[in-house]
Amino acid sequence: MRHIVPFLSVIWAGGMLFTAPADAQGGQQRRATFAGGCFWCLEKPFQELPGVISVTSGYTGGESLDPNYQNYASGGHLEAVEILYDPRQVSYGELLDLFWRQIDPTDGGGQFVDRGLQYASAIFYHDEEQRLAAEASRSKLAERGIYGKTIVTPILPATTFYAAEEYHQDYYLKNPLRYRYYRQGSGRDRYLDQVWGKERKAWSVVELKRKLAPLQYQVTQEEGTEPPFRNEYWDNHSPGLYVDVITGEPLFTSLDKFDSGCGWPSFIKPVDGRRVAEYPDLSHGMVRTEVRAKVSGAHLGHVFDDGPNGMPRYCINSAALRFIPLERLEEEGYGAYKALFDKD
Repeated sequence: MRHIVPFLSVIWAGGMLFTAPADAQGGQQRRATFAGGCFWCLEKPFQELPGVISVTSGYTGGESLDPNYQNYASGGHLEAVEILYDPRQVSYGELLDLFWRQIDPTDGGGQFVDRGLQYASAIFYHDEEQRLAAEASRSKLAERGIYGKTIVTPILPATTFYAAEEYHQDYYLKNPLRYRYYRQGSGRDRYLDQVWGKERKAWSVVELKRKLAPLQYQVTQEEGTEPPFRNEYWDNHSPGLYVDVITGEPLFTSLDKFDSGCGWPSFIKPVDGRRVAEYPDLSHGMVRTEVRAKVSGAHLGHVFDDGPNGMPRYCINSAALRFIPLERLEEEGYGAYKALFDKD
């Protein structure tokens, strides 16, 4: 992720003459720029969209040169993300749809808990085609009348985009717990749930189907079960952390994993009991206890009372988990969990 200055050229498309970034030539890549408050919260949804090549957090829209996190606001810049995408896989219209579902477009003084013009929302267009698409999208959204207020998100010509400091890039991956606490505390998701309701849930289903492999979706969202002895982690003996495949929330560690002979990953306990929920499951003519991840609501598996030495046996689907080896915990933002292995 580097400081990118657009180099423009004139091209003809759809009977219209407009300027476009040089990297758009040949249809391989296009560029989109959106401001929607804290740039950490825009990175994740766009990076999970198939067809998006990269998402960079940064500063744009101001007059000062080479802004940084300490002075970008005084230079008139907004926090924003610059997206490189493949138009053969995802359209600019789809990017706009996703953008509107991340922000409060009626708030001109910031976004959610973050106040000030540096946190305002904006669409920065890179060519005439994007401008027309953005204006049409904003008008269509206004016609729906779902806000009860005037939409104030401006549509502006793109200016020089300055990449933010490296520690801001992929923040949700580098610091997943801090990111989640910030996001939950910001009020963003509560507001979006209120505005979009069932539609946001339906949109989330579409996003999950794009993000997850078919088996992962079947297991986590449809209470499916993967084949025993033919799944990724049933015989994994490496030290490390098992996290929710959807949110990255830490769920289990290799320290509590044991070979139960059942063909699925088995653990005597979660890393933190507050991160899982247990429910009665009477399906398939059996009486069982289902285990779900509390934050994502994902189905993980079941818990039984036949573990070693009278301990429980959390029988968990590999498809519901992502394994992070011990040597990568620090790199992926889970450094606090290394202490568990030091005690072993």
